[in-house]
Amino acid sequence: MDIRRLAIFIGLAVSTYFLIYTWNQDYGQKNLNNAPIASAEVTQASDAPQTTDVNETPVVGTGDQPIVDAPVTDVSVSAEPTGELITVTTDVLQVKIDPRGGEVAEVLLPAYPLSIDQQDVPFVLLEKNQRRTYVAQSGLVGKDGIDKAGPALYSAAQTTYTLSDDQQAITVVLTHVSDKAKIEKIYTFRRGDYLMDMNYRITNTSDSEWQGAFYAQLKRDGSQDPSTASGMGMKAYLGAALTTKEDRYKKVSFSDLEDDGYKSVQEGGWAAMLQHYFLSAWVPSQETQHTYNGRFVKGNYVFGFYDAPFTVAAGDTANVGAQLYVGPKDQERLETIAPNLNLTVDYGILWFIAQPLFWLLEFIHGFVGNWGVAIILLTVVIKAAFFKLSATSYRSMANMRKVAPKMAEIKEKFGDNREKLGQEMMKLYKEEKINPLGGCLPILVQMPVFISLYWVLMESVELRQAPFFFWIRDMSVMDPYFILPLIMGASMFIQMKLNPTPPDPMQARVMQFMPVIFTVFFLWFPAGLVLYWVVNNVLSIAQQYVITKQIENS
Repeated sequence: MDIRRLAIFIGLAVSTYFLIYTWNQDYGQKNLNNAPIASAEVTQASDAPQTTDVNETPVVGTGDQPIVDAPVTDVSVSAEPTGELITVTTDVLQVKIDPRGGEVAEVLLPAYPLSIDQQDVPFVLLEKNQRRTYVAQSGLVGKDGIDKAGPALYSAAQTTYTLSDDQQAITVVLTHVSDKAKIEKIYTFRRGDYLMDMNYRITNTSDSEWQGAFYAQLKRDGSQDPSTASGMGMKAYLGAALTTKEDRYKKVSFSDLEDDGYKSVQEGGWAAMLQHYFLSAWVPSQETQHTYNGRFVKGNYVFGFYDAPFTVAAGDTANVGAQLYVGPKDQERLETIAPNLNLTVDYGILWFIAQPLFWLLEFIHGFVGNWGVAIILLTVVIKAAFFKLSATSYRSMANMRKVAPKMAEIKEKFGDNREKLGQEMMKLYKEEKINPLGGCLPILVQMPVFISLYWVLMESVELRQAPFFFWIRDMSVMDPYFILPLIMGASMFIQMKLNPTPPDPMQARVMQFMPVIFTVFFLWFPAGLVLYWVVNNVLSIAQQYVITKQIENS
């Protein structure tokens, strides 16, 4: 290649790099705006939800319903009803409760910053404003249910609750008094926990029995996932999910809710709404049956459960409720809350490979304290596990390089007779003990590991905003300067040079373009995944080079 052509290629390469970099800065790596909206801007936070959201919850069956025990609280309430949102602050949660219906109207996660550049801005999981509707609702419907005609208005002793340093838990009591009963809706928050208790205490103040049914649901509009950056690649699941007898982890997509809705009766279980890294989930009693249902109502997706009607005798008190989780997809914590809830960390069909990879990655991280270094060491472990298999393949490719002149002679001699050419080639392979497909084996073996690691990096909230070194500030998103993908492409090019040249000219030309094609694909892949591939290529080059030299010198 002459100097002029080389200069042209270098100029094109540099120009292409800056074009892609500029395009990415403008369009390719923007997160949806998810910063908290000031209280003054929350114009709809105290609006009552549409009647259909509550009253379309069907109530079926009669008879006694097992009651969920709820802790007794000594907090008394004498405040008048108010429309002002009730703010609850713990060490890990900032929650706003709407006194109309007592729904959880907003949840902020201070331990999870909005972005790497906005560490003081908490991520917003639930909210109800002009930007997005995503709330956790619960209520009492049925014959005497206070929410049967729309969300009931509660009162609270105060509008601000804060977990102090010497407290392990805080209780918020909302009160509504009807003509037949005193209803207390009790939220309990615990230190360091994203799981809250929500219990009703129904005191029948009339001389006749009180009857109602409990429901809990999550309501979300069709807005995009605010925790996922735009760009190429597979996306995390956004939708509803639950666990059933038939499927430990069953997805109910938004399109399913639009088409036919969903309904099933299960013992125990949970109902969740999932997005990238985070989820919300209602977890009822695990000892009783619940009817799980979902539907699409006036532009919103509603998913949850309801229980059969229960009665409270005159003068008696009953308790019913559930737990609500709003936070990160922490596998260890989710596993302790309810059976199969940890499966919401969705590693796809290769979960049986991805799960051990995550455990090993987390174990290594416990020693080194850096997720990038942990990925490098994990790559070394994986490479060591496939060392002998790779060596066999590299020997086959080295032997093909060694006999390349003989192959050229056969092709020149029998090029016009394809049948004879094939026979002579197979004879040569047999004599030299060469497997022509051996070079494909390492890639085929690595692909399941590669895909599994992709989902580990995509789904594991532990790697969200995890820095490596230098310009890599977040291993879970793409390299902002494309340096790692370019290094990966260069390493792949070197690896191709160590491989034998395919006898077919067209195939040889395609193989020459493979490093370029893969580099383009990897531009928008998570930096952690590209780092894995770079380290794997470097180790492969070293192993292949040694084996090739040994065979060529033999």
